[in-house]
Amino acid sequence: AHPSPDMQIIKRELHCPVCEEMVKQPIVLPCMHSVCVLCAAEVLVQRGYPPPELPAEPKTPTSSPITRSPRQTRRPPPKTDRLDRVIRTVCGTHPGRRRKDTPPVIMLFPCPTCGKDVELGERGLADCLRNLTLERIVERYRHTVSLGSMAVMCQFCKPPQALEATKGCADCRSNFCNECFKLYHPWGTPRAQHEHILPTHSFRPKVLVCVEHEQERLQFYCRSCQRLLCPLCKLRRAHSGHKIMPIALAYQTLKEKITKEMNYVFANQDSVQAQITQVESGIAQTEVHSTVAKEQLNQCVSELRSVLAERQGALAMLLEGARAQRAGALNAQLSEKQSLLENAGLLTYTQELLKETDQSCFVQAARVTHNRLVKAIENQQHFSLSADPSFRHFQMDVSRELKALSSMDFIQAPLAPVIDTQKTLAYDQLYLCWRLPQDSAPAWHYSVEYLRKVGSSGSNGTHCSWQRLDDVGGTSAVIDKLEMDSVYVLRVRGCNKAGFGEYSEEVYLHTPPATVLSFCLDSRWGLHAERVALGKGQTYARSVPGMTLLQAADRALTSCHLTSDLLVADVSITQGRHYWACSVEPGSYLVKVNIEISTFILARMH
Repeated sequence: AHPSPDMQIIKRELHCPVCEEMVKQPIVLPCMHSVCVLCAAEVLVQRGYPPPELPAEPKTPTSSPITRSPRQTRRPPPKTDRLDRVIRTVCGTHPGRRRKDTPPVIMLFPCPTCGKDVELGERGLADCLRNLTLERIVERYRHTVSLGSMAVMCQFCKPPQALEATKGCADCRSNFCNECFKLYHPWGTPRAQHEHILPTHSFRPKVLVCVEHEQERLQFYCRSCQRLLCPLCKLRRAHSGHKIMPIALAYQTLKEKITKEMNYVFANQDSVQAQITQVESGIAQTEVHSTVAKEQLNQCVSELRSVLAERQGALAMLLEGARAQRAGALNAQLSEKQSLLENAGLLTYTQELLKETDQSCFVQAARVTHNRLVKAIENQQHFSLSADPSFRHFQMDVSRELKALSSMDFIQAPLAPVIDTQKTLAYDQLYLCWRLPQDSAPAWHYSVEYLRKVGSSGSNGTHCSWQRLDDVGGTSAVIDKLEMDSVYVLRVRGCNKAGFGEYSEEVYLHTPPATVLSFCLDSRWGLHAERVALGKGQTYARSVPGMTLLQAADRALTSCHLTSDLLVADVSITQGRHYWACSVEPGSYLVKVNIEISTFILARMH
């Protein structure tokens, strides 16, 4: 028989993650992964733990060496010489030597599936339940694919007419052909209620029983501990206050969840296939883009090499010119010194000149000789090389360039900008300022995003969609067309050749509760020019020293009478709600801002 496609696909789910073969007597670890009990025992022994107590193989007539299953041929039973050798090697135990009682050791099992050390508890593998469901699935898989030519024979047919078994009885733990099954399970008797299964070489327990109370069935499930419990374990203090439900309810709930999840996965096979296509396309694009990036890397390095070679040639030419110039100067000096050695005739001539006794003739002839001797003496006393041969000024310091080359790397996206809260505010417009961290890559431009949040900044209000200002060149942005009395959320991120970086932290700005009133100060009303000066645009005023203070500057000023000056805006308000804000300098000592009726202002003027 050929295995069905479904069974062929499920094969990899039935492998033990330790031995990578079909599982045999699998146990469930606390992390909910399953391994062969023999593999788990070997792993624990190799890690230095005492040899665990392994469950014995089920002893049935079909487990003889002649009819052993292929799995049994490939994997020996737990109590074998191989396991004994491992135990003796790691633990150092010897036959006939009695070990001293030691305190219980909490065992840690390295689960190969999740890669974590799972705590087994004091009893080790004895606390792990057998995965009977997985065993049944493996048995069905074996029966479907018909591993090998090993047939399960009826145990009650008399040889040599023994027939192939068609059923197995979980209660009798035997295999039967159709006729023998009817014969040993008569209709209307308790044997007729036995559970029949597929023929097998290895019978399993019908139900799970508690590992501590072997006579108690597991009838409850603790949702807090995610463990099966028997009625006695349920009464323990360790499970007080836990959410415990009957096993039937847990079975129904979990089965419904798994069914829904399976149906969802089946219903979304097309989307999974589309995702697979997208991943395959991503793999292809990765290869293409990596090739392009490698070509760009080679091009950049080639450009660096060409620039370096060009610069090397220019510096070499400069060095050669300096060498030629200095060599020419030194050669000229050498010729001059060599010419001094040729003045031996001058010295002989001078000696003969000194023998002249006629004074007038001596003075006439000695004058030229004197000049030549003075020049020779100066050359000897004030000797120095005409050019510096050391070339100290032509040494190169490339430490900075080497550091730059060693730190040369692929460009990184900008880091998250830092919002400048001192300069970020909300008035008639939103003013947002930011800066990049010092160790951030430069940004070519920025993208500012903002949205209006209904409710205060501290509440969980609803959000509108994000709006964006693209290609912002500087480190500040102005946003207008705002809603009154609203909270706006703003964030910004930088962009360069590597793409967009991370967003900055979100900042919340509350717009004014009413329309911002724009006005200027009116210089025609109540302005004392000698004490108050208006600024540019007439949007601010500053106090200046008056004539009284200037006249008193030549004497000690013990007291001064200060008057408050009235500044009037050029806009009058007749109705509606308006909002404005004033900025007062820290050095100001008295500032009052109020609204007055125009008639009162006229009366105060007069």
